[in-house]
Amino acid sequence: MSETIEHSSAPKKLSIFLLLPLFALFSSTAFITPTPSAGRATNSAEVMQLREYISGYAQNFLGIPYHYAGRAPRTGFDCSGFTSYILKEFAVNASASSRTQATQGDKIELENVLPGDLVFFGYGGRVHHVAMVVECTAEGIMCVHSTCSRGVIVENISTSKYWRPKILFARDVISGQAVN
Repeated sequence: MSETIEHSSAPKKLSIFLLLPLFALFSSTAFITPTPSAGRATNSAEVMQLREYISGYAQNFLGIPYHYAGRAPRTGFDCSGFTSYILKEFAVNASASSRTQATQGDKIELENVLPGDLVFFGYGGRVHHVAMVVECTAEGIMCVHSTCSRGVIVENISTSKYWRPKILFARDVISGQAVN
């Protein structure tokens, strides 16, 4: 029981620390609305900073255990409960269902993912899992996600023998919502 309390109190302290700069960002700068044809190429510095805050904040929850249908740090997270919780902390609306999240925002190519984008996994054309991009480098796509066996972790999905063959597509749920 005390372990659960530790998990729930740490993210709250960190969220205040991380949300203060975000509040300053929102109050002092208007976001640029990306155009549909060039949205990925012209993500403003403010939207990129928001993306970094979101993916950085998500990493504060490493080690939180998996819990089916879990949507809060004190109870644990399932995959979509985790991504939904993180995005909502930054006023980005996302369903708590991975299948619904897979229809939100704009579909993007895997080689163009940015921090905060969502990567969907499955088989037979059906979505079964979602992860949030932390960074995309020449070494691969690093994601933070809640897994059944290890809870919230960060891993390279591009080199994972388990996750790589299950990658379906990616979506940007941030750019279209990061406007005044």
